[in-house]
Amino acid sequence: MMSNPDEIGAHLGFNGLATLYRIAHLLSSGESIEKIMEGVLDILETYAGMKRGMISILNPESSELAVDIARGISESGKRRGRYRLGEGITGRVVATGRPIAIPKLKNEPTFLDKTGARKNLKDSDLAFLCVPIKAGDDVVGALSVDKVSVEDAMTLDGELQFLQAVAGLIAQVVVARRKQQELITALERENLELRRNLEEKGKPDQMVGNSGSMREVYRQIGQVAPSMTTVLVRGETGTGKELVARAIHEKSPFAGGPFVPVNCAALPESLLESELFGHEKGSFTGALSKRIGRFESADNGTLFLDEVGEMSLSAQGRLLRAIQEKEIQRVGGANSVRVNVRLICATNRNLETDVAEGRFREDLYYRINVFTVDLPPLRERGADALLLADYFVKKYAALNNKKIERISTSAIDMLSAYHWPGNVRELENVMERAVLVAAGNVINGHDLPPTLQMKESSQQGTRKDTFEAMVASYEKELIVDALKDARGNQTKAAQILGTTKRIVQYKIQRLNIDFRRLRGTAQPS
Repeated sequence: MMSNPDEIGAHLGFNGLATLYRIAHLLSSGESIEKIMEGVLDILETYAGMKRGMISILNPESSELAVDIARGISESGKRRGRYRLGEGITGRVVATGRPIAIPKLKNEPTFLDKTGARKNLKDSDLAFLCVPIKAGDDVVGALSVDKVSVEDAMTLDGELQFLQAVAGLIAQVVVARRKQQELITALERENLELRRNLEEKGKPDQMVGNSGSMREVYRQIGQVAPSMTTVLVRGETGTGKELVARAIHEKSPFAGGPFVPVNCAALPESLLESELFGHEKGSFTGALSKRIGRFESADNGTLFLDEVGEMSLSAQGRLLRAIQEKEIQRVGGANSVRVNVRLICATNRNLETDVAEGRFREDLYYRINVFTVDLPPLRERGADALLLADYFVKKYAALNNKKIERISTSAIDMLSAYHWPGNVRELENVMERAVLVAAGNVINGHDLPPTLQMKESSQQGTRKDTFEAMVASYEKELIVDALKDARGNQTKAAQILGTTKRIVQYKIQRLNIDFRRLRGTAQPS
């Protein structure tokens, strides 16, 4: 029996050692496993005359073999090339762990050719070799090739041993890559768990939303809250910047101290510095007594400066000193006062543009922009708008002692289609109004303000469907809503709609409404 690669190569008519060297060099190249395996099959065909090479990998969970890499086989053929353990030649090789050589395929009834790669070839001209790919005692797959047919299986001993040597090299790469993939999977699982923990730790009780962008906000809150870092919250008006600031405060080491919010845009420039830093008696006209500023009020707590981009350059300079020195000076005062304050700023402005145009100090920008939380606008939060609408309906129904059970289909469509320029604040106002004007236990489309029924200017004058189709759609919404209230009972639905059961039945049939699935339906929003 031949065991040396050179002996095998001499018997085969090619240099076995040189071919194995080429394969070994390829396997250590660091390329992707797909490119490596394709290269192995290419070398076998080019230097060893082995056609239609195929590497099948065993899925340990399903105990099924699937073609991973193939040469001379179509993509559809690869998809068909699946074998159960023990099925066909390939399945038998993997099940037993022993190689098989078929000198003439026409004499082998168990050869299945599931890939269909040989349907246009004479099986009398083909020999088939298949060897297991082993990792220790475990079989992880199979390597198979075609050769020119021979009369006796003994003639294929050299090729079989050569293929086993190749399979041994492949096994090392497969095992190494599996371990690497297991490590990557474990790291990804650990990373996902950490992200989930940060989400849970950072999610404020007052904030509603499960969209990807909001989960990222929760993770950022969880990351920055335990530190002393200055935070800049950015987002459009009405996105909930103060809620984020309060959440950071409540989850921070300063949670036991005060949370002091200041809206810089609401204070005139003449009063802003006095409001922030306080003033001494007689420091200006009207300063009848000493006043403590917001910085001192927030000592050992959090100071939230909303719309920080609206501050005057003079106030910006004093704010910068307070951040750097951790002390402030009251207006008209000579002495400095030490303060221990966690600063959170918020803005809806583009501060980078303001810095470039001289409206905002560059040194202050870098001081407050240590850790940034970007709040997404409501129009980019997908289904969060409906979750928030449901939350606000429950909130204001309880405040106004009204029993609102759900939001109608037509109202949901309007809420989903609207672009929400005022973001969450606008949605809250809309749902508060809808609760107040709703006549029954359902928020209907006509309970929403007219602004939600207006299109954006770019869409005005366009129609998505014909008049008849839109009327039919509205009819269907009305009937479905009534059937939901009546829990599928057509008689009650007719009473709700102020019509007869016969008309409701006719409409159900014409509009193809499945009323059966509405029987016993709960009343969710």
